[in-house]
Amino acid sequence: MGEALCVKDLCKTYVTNKRQNNVLKNVNFTIMEGEMAAVMGPSGSGKSTLLYSVSGMDRPTAGEVRLGGKRITDLKEKELANVRLTSMGFIFQQMHMLKNLSIMDNILLPAYQAGKEGRTRQEINGYCLELMKKLGISEVAENDITEVSGGQLQRACICRSLINQPKILFADEPTGALNRSSSEDVMQELKKLNEEGTTIMLVTHDMKVAAKCSRILYIVDGNIKGELRMEEEGVEERLRERRLNQWLIEMGW
Repeated sequence: MGEALCVKDLCKTYVTNKRQNNVLKNVNFTIMEGEMAAVMGPSGSGKSTLLYSVSGMDRPTAGEVRLGGKRITDLKEKELANVRLTSMGFIFQQMHMLKNLSIMDNILLPAYQAGKEGRTRQEINGYCLELMKKLGISEVAENDITEVSGGQLQRACICRSLINQPKILFADEPTGALNRSSSEDVMQELKKLNEEGTTIMLVTHDMKVAAKCSRILYIVDGNIKGELRMEEEGVEERLRERRLNQWLIEMGW
């Protein structure tokens, strides 16, 4: 099992009114292929900034990010945009989709934009239908985005994030806008995808969400303060949550 994502001495500094705000301070970690890692921490600790910086949505001030062994921090903007499109998948708390397109067309759009060699539109469409069937939303393929539930829309966002068969999936509070039932459904789908081999890095404040992950990174004031591995398969969910809760208290949660 190789390295999916390697982060070395990552820093992010914003300058506001001539004052420096060091949001990330020499962050180091590695996520292995097939891992499902959660980033937790108090509000303002740098969780989302970290996700955006390692995924190329924002430029770090210093440090190095390698995706599958390839250094992406030095790429030009066009090259980086292509890496995001073809090698990464993204899921956000706010489910951004184009209102003038159906659910299926929204999912297909990134694949048509990528124009991956060796994939015909017929093959892409077939893969899209497979994803929608796997996530249980085949029946809403032709619906407008206003004609589905929040849970269905987020599952459609997961399908869209997977349409280009990315090396890694990034998720920023993927259940934050959902009720508990829909949140549980979406996390079950992400867990299944991970078990099938998809590497996932997600940011969450929800202990129930984090407890489904194999590893939790805890960030405070722009530094990784600690990490917890929870790789035991078959451990009852409430016991995993209890173990995570105890660890978070120790971290100062």
